Amino acid sequence: MEADAAKLLGAGLAMGLGAIGPGIGLGTLIGKAIEGIARQPEVAGELRTSMFIGIGVTEAVALYAFVIALILIFVA
Repeated sequence: MEADAAKLLGAGLAMGLGAIGPGIGLGTLIGKAIEGIARQPEVAGELRTSMFIGIGVTEAVALYAFVIALILIFVA
């Protein structure tokens, strides 16, 4: 396998696998937050704040995978 092909394959795998985890995590996180708000509407503000913090942390994982993919394509 040529070096350029290996770089592109590695970048594709990094981005593809790096997006699966955050996708599942975001679905679970948002679903459980909505479920909690439906059960106890009086704590909606606190749950929403915690949900947005969790979304930010989870999205950071996908951004790290994207950066690694870009490094593999353009730098390595």
